[in-house]
Amino acid sequence: MRIDRYISNTRIIDLSSRDLRSAYSELLDTFGSQLATPNSRKKVLNELVVREKSLTSYIGEGVALPHARVSIKRPYALAVGRCPAGLTFEGRDSYEDIRFVFLLLANEKAKNYLSFLAALARSFQDSSVMDQLWMARDKNEFKSAVRKAFAETDDRPARRRTKFNKLLTDEAAKIAKAAECSTILVFTDVFPPTLAPRMTFPGFKVVLAGEGVSDEDKTHHRADATLAVRALSRSRLSQLRAAILLGLTREIFGFQDRVCCIGGIPDSGQLDTVLVVDVDEEFESVIGQGDEMLPTDVAAEALERLTAIATDLATAGREGKSIGAMFILGDHAEVIKRSKQLILNPFHGYAEEDRSILNPFMDETIKELALIDGAFIVQGNGVVESAGCLIQAKVDEIDLPGGMGTRHAAAAAITQATESLALVVSSSGQVTYFRKGRMFTLFDKSEGRSL
Repeated sequence: MRIDRYISNTRIIDLSSRDLRSAYSELLDTFGSQLATPNSRKKVLNELVVREKSLTSYIGEGVALPHARVSIKRPYALAVGRCPAGLTFEGRDSYEDIRFVFLLLANEKAKNYLSFLAALARSFQDSSVMDQLWMARDKNEFKSAVRKAFAETDDRPARRRTKFNKLLTDEAAKIAKAAECSTILVFTDVFPPTLAPRMTFPGFKVVLAGEGVSDEDKTHHRADATLAVRALSRSRLSQLRAAILLGLTREIFGFQDRVCCIGGIPDSGQLDTVLVVDVDEEFESVIGQGDEMLPTDVAAEALERLTAIATDLATAGREGKSIGAMFILGDHAEVIKRSKQLILNPFHGYAEEDRSILNPFMDETIKELALIDGAFIVQGNGVVESAGCLIQAKVDEIDLPGGMGTRHAAAAAITQATESLALVVSSSGQVTYFRKGRMFTLFDKSEGRSL
């Protein structure tokens, strides 16, 4: 996603204030004609401070990411401030760690607001981005560092890799044609941002899969669809399963499709694998071809994001140890009737946008609350209703493989009794998908380096 196009040099400043409210006011003043009147800036400032009191904008790595929807002409606009001494806010110690403030304003009608926010938040996890910001000495160097960190680059993969990638994609097209594949699935996380060579496959439906895949990637490769799937360097077979499952739920793939998959080690810049998959043989025996893959009230984006969160709990969890969890997505009113709150609901009273799993600020909240026994109940659009819930659906007719625990039994029962789906993360690092009482393993930590 092109973040650099929404950053202007005039909106990259060194903050003179340490007080959070005053610092945010400085940043809002840089928007000029975008927020033309003092009243409009004051209104946005009050909204940001009120939000800060209930949900911190600090996301770690020294970065705060306040954000608001406003009436502006552009889809998004960013102001960036540097504060070498940190900020102060209501005596909270965590604000002392803030060194950079990225203030995002989004048009009220921006369709992919939370997706853009998530992409921006992910960029701060990239050491190459953060190193440039930390190393800047004066304001001019800081401006240059911000522009460089988020700008497109003209770099290209080494000639040897370019030649090998061309050879592999050409052969993949021949294999797909000979195998009568309907679709070619490309895992874009093989290439670092902006370094992906153009890959076009005339005569085939082309689908891109990756954690940060965007509409710009879709245009670049002349693809037909994109799938947001987390990069898993140690288990690429699991990434493939997740991509095809999500593609089925969005009707990008059909059970009759044969898919030619092209991938490699994430960020290596080199493709190394071609695999042909018959969707019906891989999935139908478990899920059933006649069943709806996605409940009617569940958005594909919510399932994609929930799958990423579940996978992260399985792979990283806390201190490298998997955290067991259960998420029930969709038909939340009926699910709630068949559940019991074990703790006070930690999501009660918050605005829907603040408790949406599409909001990147929710990631740490979910991880912390996953340590508590009980299930998360999530609306089909991704808004979390509650956590720490005991599922009380009957399990009389559930048939599960040996070794499955109470979470799996409860997930199977609730998805059979309601129009929902469930994702279960086991303490061993397995992620299992449930629909209509049946289960399908999406990710298994014990697979090691698959493919």
